[in-house]
Amino acid sequence: MLLNSKVPTGPMAEKWEKHKFDIKLVNPANKRKFKIIVVGTGLAGASASATLAELGYNVSAFTFHDSPRRAHSIAAQGGINAAKNYQNDGDSVHRLFYDTVKGGDYRSREANVHRLAEVSVNIIDQAASQGVPFAREYGGLLANRSFGGAQVSRTFYARGQTGQQLLLGAYQQMMRQVHEGKVTLHTQTEMLDLVTKDGEACGIICRDLITGEITSHSAHAVVLATGGYGNVFYLSTNAMACNTTAAWRAHRKGAYFANPSYTQIHPTCIPASDEFQSKLTLMSESLRNDGRIWVPRSKDETRSAGSIPEAERYYYLEEKYPAFGNLVPRDVASRNAKTVVDAGHGVGPLKNGVYLDFADAIKRDGRDAIEGRYGNLFDMYERITGEDPYSVPMRIYPASHYTMGGLWVDYNLMTTIPGLYAAGEANFSDHGANRLGASALMQGLADGYFVLPYTIGDSLAPKLGSDPVPTDDPVFKEATADVEDRLTRFLAIGGSRSPEYFHRELGKIVWENIGMARNRSGLEKAISEITALREEYWQDVRILGNNESLNQSLEKAGRVADFFELGELMARDALDRNESCGGHFREESQTDEGEALRDDENYSHVSAWEWNGIDTPQTKHKEELAFEEVPLTQRSYK
Repeated sequence: MLLNSKVPTGPMAEKWEKHKFDIKLVNPANKRKFKIIVVGTGLAGASASATLAELGYNVSAFTFHDSPRRAHSIAAQGGINAAKNYQNDGDSVHRLFYDTVKGGDYRSREANVHRLAEVSVNIIDQAASQGVPFAREYGGLLANRSFGGAQVSRTFYARGQTGQQLLLGAYQQMMRQVHEGKVTLHTQTEMLDLVTKDGEACGIICRDLITGEITSHSAHAVVLATGGYGNVFYLSTNAMACNTTAAWRAHRKGAYFANPSYTQIHPTCIPASDEFQSKLTLMSESLRNDGRIWVPRSKDETRSAGSIPEAERYYYLEEKYPAFGNLVPRDVASRNAKTVVDAGHGVGPLKNGVYLDFADAIKRDGRDAIEGRYGNLFDMYERITGEDPYSVPMRIYPASHYTMGGLWVDYNLMTTIPGLYAAGEANFSDHGANRLGASALMQGLADGYFVLPYTIGDSLAPKLGSDPVPTDDPVFKEATADVEDRLTRFLAIGGSRSPEYFHRELGKIVWENIGMARNRSGLEKAISEITALREEYWQDVRILGNNESLNQSLEKAGRVADFFELGELMARDALDRNESCGGHFREESQTDEGEALRDDENYSHVSAWEWNGIDTPQTKHKEELAFEEVPLTQRSYK
């Protein structure tokens, strides 16, 4: 299949406006004749459901949570970017566009990134109108702070709970449409397969997580807004329920999966305390505005942080990258933390962290000021570690966080399956090989509020007058049978180990070989070990209970099976991409200073993988990337 990105022609700054005029429209009366399924009710899903319903479409929204408010978007802390230039410090739409392309190490689609920068200014107005309590300056203007990868202050925030407040805003608008009867909300319902007919998406198969009932749902279009796949690492900042099943099942039905090796390691997480830990906790990147990152200059230091003189402290980011200091992008900050810890400079009981120190900021601005900016984050850190960050430095270390890879989509956010769309973190489109901080919330709301409601009409308009495929059609019966057979197979294995055990073992392989640094031998080893462990999984996993009631072990079994297949593709994609870029760091491709070294001649493209079956490697397709506005150059933050 030839990948057609459908990027409009014309000057970059005019592409989106031109595209909105050129695409097909559905008039308000006809919108009521279409049904749309939205899977996921986080920022992308809730905003899309609310906006599509407001326009007149009939929307069915699905979440496996008991309430949409439990979507993982709620965990985002630090803020959301927008090119408002309230600080009058030189920001603009073009600068946000430039920073995002550069931050992604020149591996994103320029047109999508520019559109994201354009609509960012509207997101803030939308959210503020909904009552999102953004922090404000004394004069009443919304406050901004800095984030990694930028030299301007463009990040809007609500203390350390920005994701929660934005999600509540989108949730309220969605629930208003539920009350109006335009959105039908299905809670505690998990999508287990995509249904297609004649190559087009026509519905989904779901399981009721309480009763075990398998149900079919049809629509004119399906939108997946189900987040990323960071939990393939097992230990990550994601909630334990986060998974890749919806997107992966769509991939198995023909949706290409793009750039799976592009995963983001977040530099400011609380280090693991023992090998039995099941989740890591994120500390907001906003802390890097006032916290200084350092390690002892001497190896295997045993003195407490307060006992180490200033001259014996290594502020490695400030020394190596004076122009950006502690606000370098996440991939740069993470690799440097790994470097100093691997060299023996790690701190804490397990020597697996670095210091994030607020002593200078408290001395400069006072404790009250720091508490006003980060109070809930400091409280959370103290509850988890038992250490008071007002008195002693925080200890942080990188952990799996966000995924830049995802389902391939064109400019309309449609996948390679007509009628199937992917929004937010579920698609690959906006961040390239590394996501800048505070850009995830921006993309999720941009896709849901301002992009998808325009572009979905282009594929719906030609379907006017046609009904959705009925759920008694053979394609639904076949998909239902496949789902039931898979669940029955899990229950019949009767092995000796839990899905949790296999997930943990898979995570160790992925983290060790496809984590912050990769090399050929490690990736080949990962492919071999994942394949062997997957075969063992299907022979020895043990699921208790049945399929006729709540069974979280059965839920987990299906998600882990998908992680096995995804993990193998991640390794193959990383092995194929013999360059370093952003979060994908091949040890064979680095500068003399240890920075990522791209190969633009051979790898300036998107790798989109086509499913060929369980025992046959995927086929790679390329979308060549063109850079009209931001010339290709090696990144520098010095």
